[in-house]
Amino acid sequence: MSAITAPDETPAAPPRLKTFLALALGSAGVVYGDIGTSPLYAFKESISHLRGPGGALAAADVTGVVSLMFWALMVIVTLKYVLILMRFDNRGEGGTLSLMALVQRAGGRGAGLVMLIGMLGAGLFLGDAMLTPAVSVLSAVEGLRIIDGLSGRIDPFIVPIALAVIAALFAVQRRGTGGVGRWFGPVCVVWFVVLAVLGVRSIVEAPEILWAFDPLRGLDVLRRHPGLAALILGSVFLTVTGAEALYADMGHFGRKPINATWFALVFPCLTLNYLGQGALVLTDAEAAESPFFLLAPDWFQLPLVALATAATVIASQAVISGAFSLTQQAVQLGLLPRLTLRPTSEQHAGQIYAPQVNWILLLGVSALVLGFGSSSGLASAYGISVVGAMITSSILAVVAIHRLHKRSILVSLLVFLPFLLVEAGFLAANLMKVAHGGYVPLLMAAGLIFIMWTWTRGRARLARAEQSDLDVADVAAMLKDRPPMRARGTAVFLAADPGKVPSSLLHNLKHNQVLHERVVLLTVKTVRRPRVADADRVEIHDPAPGFTALTLTFGYMETPDVTRGLALARARGLKFDIMKTSFFVSRRSLVLRPRTGLAQLQDRLFAYLLRNSERAADYFRVPPSRVVELGAQVSI
Repeated sequence: MSAITAPDETPAAPPRLKTFLALALGSAGVVYGDIGTSPLYAFKESISHLRGPGGALAAADVTGVVSLMFWALMVIVTLKYVLILMRFDNRGEGGTLSLMALVQRAGGRGAGLVMLIGMLGAGLFLGDAMLTPAVSVLSAVEGLRIIDGLSGRIDPFIVPIALAVIAALFAVQRRGTGGVGRWFGPVCVVWFVVLAVLGVRSIVEAPEILWAFDPLRGLDVLRRHPGLAALILGSVFLTVTGAEALYADMGHFGRKPINATWFALVFPCLTLNYLGQGALVLTDAEAAESPFFLLAPDWFQLPLVALATAATVIASQAVISGAFSLTQQAVQLGLLPRLTLRPTSEQHAGQIYAPQVNWILLLGVSALVLGFGSSSGLASAYGISVVGAMITSSILAVVAIHRLHKRSILVSLLVFLPFLLVEAGFLAANLMKVAHGGYVPLLMAAGLIFIMWTWTRGRARLARAEQSDLDVADVAAMLKDRPPMRARGTAVFLAADPGKVPSSLLHNLKHNQVLHERVVLLTVKTVRRPRVADADRVEIHDPAPGFTALTLTFGYMETPDVTRGLALARARGLKFDIMKTSFFVSRRSLVLRPRTGLAQLQDRLFAYLLRNSERAADYFRVPPSRVVELGAQVSI
């Protein structure tokens, strides 16, 4: 007998479907915000290179530019990222560093080179994370210039309004990606629907713009204007900025919701809007001054500016949340010092907030807005860091195919060769921007890469300086011959190697001449997979009488939690009373050896980073009332 539903009742959606739809809605705002606001400036900048005397434009040029934009979306975003690269997830996580960890986990030669490529991609992405909010918000606020009565008078207020919007955006980041997504998702859905409606309204007036689906039209405009080809491609590339954030944000929402949102909403709406802008310019060449806002009727232009401003705030969210994820990965993989990372969702482990990164980004974005002052000025600097990050992900994907799918390096290269060729063309075009402000993101990326290199180099030197050659069994034998005084309870010493005696234990014996009844050598290990199941998290063994070696394993997308790990260890048979347990942590004071040049600069920078990194006890979530810090000088 079939169930009957009352006419005014709607059957509840299954929980899985509700979750999927909620993630898809959130991804519309958080993931696609960046690429979704490219219509504000991409077509305008691309067509500006082809305007003749008096602003005249050839119909073939307009159609050709729109064709280049459509096929850029098809090749770079749809084929490379959505259909191929997002399948190279590291157990659900995406992004350059996640792909790097996936490749390194597969083993093979060239680990140092793989890490360098990953660092390069991460640095370029973080440089882009400062440019996106600046150019997006400025381009939306500049739409006020076309409003009757505001033209000319609004100019002095453009930058202050943009700064106020940007400050508000970064202030709400502490609410978390999920909270932001709940508000941004519905707004962005409205934005994409408006894009499509405005586009269709214009396409009806000039249906010949549909010839833009022919890729030969795009190639033809480059052939007819060889001297402008690089400038045109450099601006057309603005169409796909945000694709790398799409990959980096995969851990926040999952591959399937992101893919569904792209095909069902984002891609068709973007395509219709770019076609609509082209159709508008075909019928009125003067509209090329502001083709996006002029798509709207006069009565809708002010609401459109307000909606565009909201959408550009959302655009900034895509790279900001991606920057948070990438920062967490970099910290856990040992590429950056310990930073404060706060989970913002109990249901979704990938959602975090990094306050230090948030405020650094705010300062950088504000400096860019003040320095360039207009979206056109920023557009001349925008793109070069994005295409660089795209190329690094393509190279890592080639290595991943070779190592994970056991294909020859030649076959692996052939798979991604079309994308590498397209991206190389965009890179060559964007290199022309270096002298016009493109050096700014490159300098940002270089600074971040230098910090990562300095930190990894310094950590390796510090580990060698602190490395103890004493095995636990040897120390236990020595203590048996000359037993020290025994304190009641348990002492937990953080140890880099569970088989070696940590320096904090040796300092405690040397200065206090006392040893607890039970000694636990705790090693916190980060592996190159995103998360570790609780069943695999704890490893316990006794290297010597009175000594217990405890290893807690965490993934690079997890925040190490020693308190929770100890609870798991207790369930596995490690008996101790937390109120009678002391945690001994070393507090290092670096003594720098005399050096010159770059080495001295790196030593000083490493000392600064180490001094300002989060305390080990706080980072590992050790009970603060049970921590004992032992100071030690280390010469490097």
